[in-house]
Amino acid sequence: MPESRTVALVTLGCARNEVDSEELAGRLEADGWKLVDDAEEADVAVVNTCGFVEAAKKDSVDALLEANDLKGHGRTQAVVAVGCMAERYGKDLAEALPEADGVLGFDDYADISDRLQTILSGGIHAAHTPRDRRKLLPISPAERQEAGAAVALPGHGPTDLPEGVAPASGPRAPLRRRLDGSPVASVKLASGCDRRCSFCAIPSFRGSFISRRPSDVLNETRWLAEQGVKEIMLVSENNTSYGKDLGDIRLLESLLPNLADVDGIERVRVSYLQPAEMRPGLIDVLTSTEKVVPYFDLSFQHSAPNVLRAMRRFGDTDRFLELLDTIRSKAPEAGVRSNFIVGFPGETADDLAELERFLNHARLDAIGVFGYSDEEGTEAATYEDKLDEDVVAERLARVSRLAEELVSQRAEERVGATVRVLVESVEPGADGDGVRGRAEHQAPETDGQVLLTSGEGLAVGRMVDAKVVGTEGVDLVAEPLPGSPECSEEAGR
Repeated sequence: MPESRTVALVTLGCARNEVDSEELAGRLEADGWKLVDDAEEADVAVVNTCGFVEAAKKDSVDALLEANDLKGHGRTQAVVAVGCMAERYGKDLAEALPEADGVLGFDDYADISDRLQTILSGGIHAAHTPRDRRKLLPISPAERQEAGAAVALPGHGPTDLPEGVAPASGPRAPLRRRLDGSPVASVKLASGCDRRCSFCAIPSFRGSFISRRPSDVLNETRWLAEQGVKEIMLVSENNTSYGKDLGDIRLLESLLPNLADVDGIERVRVSYLQPAEMRPGLIDVLTSTEKVVPYFDLSFQHSAPNVLRAMRRFGDTDRFLELLDTIRSKAPEAGVRSNFIVGFPGETADDLAELERFLNHARLDAIGVFGYSDEEGTEAATYEDKLDEDVVAERLARVSRLAEELVSQRAEERVGATVRVLVESVEPGADGDGVRGRAEHQAPETDGQVLLTSGEGLAVGRMVDAKVVGTEGVDLVAEPLPGSPECSEEAGR
């Protein structure tokens, strides 16, 4: 294949998609493709789509159309859809969106280079017929690891590839190529989900839950550290289930200290935790292990028992508050975030008030609020007691206002505290350098950031202790502490 073949990857959606894009980038680079940042400079623009909710799907379609507009005006000759939306809809998406020159599912990832070459050469690769990927693996978790070898699992690539497949590769090199220079990277812990929440379609196109082996997760983390990564974030559809198909549901508790011991890694963060599956031992590890941040991304979704049961979920306001009390008894400054759905079918005014009671007492650092909408193929879409769209919209606005007020109050509670900040950007400004980073209680892109009052001696990837002196909504304003080793003249060299 000519060396001039270039490809750009445009990634939408969650951190799991970002990992998948970097796997695709690794495969393409290994086969001679040149990776470029700008779709205008690429022969092929590959859009890694999100298929979670209507807004995300619209964003994905818009990105595909925007890339298609480049054809005939620059270098771009083909636009290809991959990712969750492409997997979920397959040929239906191809028929509805002829602007996409190809729609590739997860099964195409191993042959991504050949698929793109075929499309670029004017050939056609028929899009797949959508199927329920939960049926590809055995029902019994204990039987999945062996069967998983024959199933496409994005982000589960091997970590013992030959030299040259990935930058600075060696015996630990994963099938992955970093697409930015951020000091933070996500690591896929598992794929799929065995929960059957009535509003969620993800298991149908991501499949049943299957864990990556601890050695693969550890080796990939070591490789990322070699690339200059300082913080890793473990991602999957449900990290609290990690290890159940490997015979040890407490495997995460033993893996975390090993990840924290990797040379160069300063922070380990765990995302996507299910409240109903939180174990005392996991809470202990998350709150007491050096370099493992006390951060809890808990998927509450609601707190009214009637709504939760209709969602096929467990818990209630008082149980959730007890869980938060347990966490904060061990780590008073622990970060906690969650998402909530309002306007779910059958949600009453009393149910909404119960959710507001929980929010008012939970002291969450970050809150995502979504209005319910039907997702095809889900149980909730068949429910009859739907709320009018205007009622859903009013409740969404009401709870969103409350959430904004509460997270601002929670940020103000941190004024006077000392936080450890990972510097992520240093930008020249009219009043000097604008230095931004994140404290332990803040995950990338979702939980706000820290604005440092001084950037002297600081660079991207540096850790600095700082005192919180103010807030801007959910964001903190902090002053680097004098004498902090990371701010010293020696550290700045």
